[in-house]
Amino acid sequence: MQGPLKNLMKQAQQMQAKIARVQEELKSREVEATAGGGMVAARVNGAQELLEIRIEREIVNADEVEMLQDLVKAAVNEAMRKSREMV
Repeated sequence: MQGPLKNLMKQAQQMQAKIARVQEELKSREVEATAGGGMVAARVNGAQELLEIRIEREIVNADEVEMLQDLVKAAVNEAMRKSREMV
């Protein structure tokens, strides 16, 4: 029984190492999505981490904060979807 159990443990360790490598690789892969005709952009990595949000100055208007919030949310959600798809 020692042999099969030892072999199983070795396979588990190899699998953990492979998962760790894939997770590191995903952190280095990035996707970007935009909303509002490119006025708002979100960049996300393969680990589902939001890396950057860019907002063009001309879209910033104190009277239209809700629209800006909606565009940010749309860009982030689309970037997250692309990231999950990439994974």
